[in-house]
Amino acid sequence: MPNLFFYGTLRHKPLLEIVLGRSLEPQSVAEAKLAQHSVHAAKGQPFPIIKSADTSTAPGLVARNLSHDDIARLNFYEGGFDYSLQEVEIETECGTERAEVYFPAPDRWQADAPWSLPDWQAQWGEMTCLAAEELMQYFGKRTAAEIDFMFPMIRARASVKQTAQQNNLAFSPSGFTRDDVTDVDLKFPYAKFFSIEEHSVQFRQYDGAQSAVVKREVFAASDAAIILPYDPVRDRVMLIEQFRPGPYARNDQLPWMLEPIAGRIDPGETPEQAATREAHEEAGLDLTRLHKVAQCYASPGCSTEYFFVYVAEADLPDSVAGIAGLDSEAEDIKSYLFDFKRLMELVDSMQAANAPLVLAALWLSRHRDRLRAKS
Repeated sequence: MPNLFFYGTLRHKPLLEIVLGRSLEPQSVAEAKLAQHSVHAAKGQPFPIIKSADTSTAPGLVARNLSHDDIARLNFYEGGFDYSLQEVEIETECGTERAEVYFPAPDRWQADAPWSLPDWQAQWGEMTCLAAEELMQYFGKRTAAEIDFMFPMIRARASVKQTAQQNNLAFSPSGFTRDDVTDVDLKFPYAKFFSIEEHSVQFRQYDGAQSAVVKREVFAASDAAIILPYDPVRDRVMLIEQFRPGPYARNDQLPWMLEPIAGRIDPGETPEQAATREAHEEAGLDLTRLHKVAQCYASPGCSTEYFFVYVAEADLPDSVAGIAGLDSEAEDIKSYLFDFKRLMELVDSMQAANAPLVLAALWLSRHRDRLRAKS
């Protein structure tokens, strides 16, 4: 049975156990070193690469006597990152041993600063484990190429799950928590860019009894930052219009929707950073001040989608409106300027058919005088 040397994220034992699908026996793993190699962060990525280095030694972990199933699971996990196995000699407390190492494909990643396992564990460890839990659900069902395409959204969904544990201000009068729910089964009947999760659960009822096992299908989406740009000097807002598949699939005759600027919050990014980035990408705007309107679920009965909604102060002269969007995301976005009175007419006449827009507009109606007084 082969031995594998891990120099990067799989040194994190909780992650290694998720990938292997089993617990590790203490005697099956040991600290090890690989001479004449150094470990660096892959530029722009939350994982490391290894490279030859005459005077450096790469610390790591050796896992011994891995089974054929273990290797298959590891190959599946690493295959999506363009890594392949090569045999090397490592040093352990028992002396020199032969082991195999996952090396990156030549020129696939650019080396950045030296990589630190403790720093990675603090910033990315929990999210990476959550991503691996979903990824390994596809073992034996998806190819490495399919996983490569899906992985950015797998990471985004994992980031959402981590954020949900840290940033929930909701009030629950019942006092019930996640601990009052029992997971029975989880399936992924559909997963590409987005995914559908099928949860089978039991939960505590208000009479104190346990419910029967129920199935609930959930659309697993990412968190989003939503921004209504407002110019308090000119007393106007910017709205954007673009084609939306949701109204189209509902058979709406007006699938081009007037809405605030919005976009997905990337892993490792704060909602405020995402708001600033999206305003620049979708409308070429530089925001001067963000005011939080709400953080809330969009449709909690069927979706994980969660909104961070802002009114953002910005300079909105006539020349700022136009056409924008990222070609890489097939975005075709046109921006428009509306004075405050016209905005509220759209809300009152039900012509504003986008919930975050209505929410942000109503917030602005309450705080407009204060914002204008400070401008």
